[in-house]
Amino acid sequence: MDIVYIRDLCVDTIIGIFDWEREVRQTVSLDLEMATDIRRAAATDDIQYALNYKAVAKRLIAFIEGSEFLLVERLAEEVAAIVIDEFNVPWLRLRLSKPGALRGARDVGLIIERGERPDA
Repeated sequence: MDIVYIRDLCVDTIIGIFDWEREVRQTVSLDLEMATDIRRAAATDDIQYALNYKAVAKRLIAFIEGSEFLLVERLAEEVAAIVIDEFNVPWLRLRLSKPGALRGARDVGLIIERGERPDA
């Protein structure tokens, strides 16, 4: 199994349960590890055989900017479903955080894994 990753993708969105959070856009940060097989892309040097991380990032930015979820748990599940369903990724690990959401902590969030992890 090979991994294509995106680290610290920052997107502003409406997220949270408090009244003020429903009125102010907050930044969420994503770290995404996506299982893929890079051998054909490497052998051909052709983007059509690669997992296009720019396309993934653009899709997620557009989705997250347009969303208004209460919980990071819901946002994480929706992001995972998009990547798995639309980009043919069999397995992913997603770290989603809200920087500055908790006084005294740099960030808070969650880590999820979804899909079937291919054999190495």
